[in-house]
Amino acid sequence: MRKYLHDYIEKIDSKINGKEVTKELIEIHLRKIKFFQHERLVHLFVTLFYALFVLFFLVVSMFNPLFLIVFYILLIFLIFYVRHYFFLENGVQYLYKQYDMMLKLI
Repeated sequence: MRKYLHDYIEKIDSKINGKEVTKELIEIHLRKIKFFQHERLVHLFVTLFYALFVLFFLVVSMFNPLFLIVFYILLIFLIFYVRHYFFLENGVQYLYKQYDMMLKLI
């Protein structure tokens, strides 16, 4: 998903810089924004559930230290999920800016 979003942003940036913006391109861009918003929402839920599991295993590890292993594994996954979520969030916000620039060109 990272590469797909990155490539799409570059493609739209080149169209904006080349002033090749059409109404059809804007409609396609709005559809893509909706897809990326959905992806972002799904990753937000997954990230929140991972955070809850991390907290749960932290509390459980106070009673049984063996669960610290699970806690650290989930913490590593959570860090990567947060990183990926922030990439999606910033990417979608940049798509909004591209949309505004496209409207100015029309």
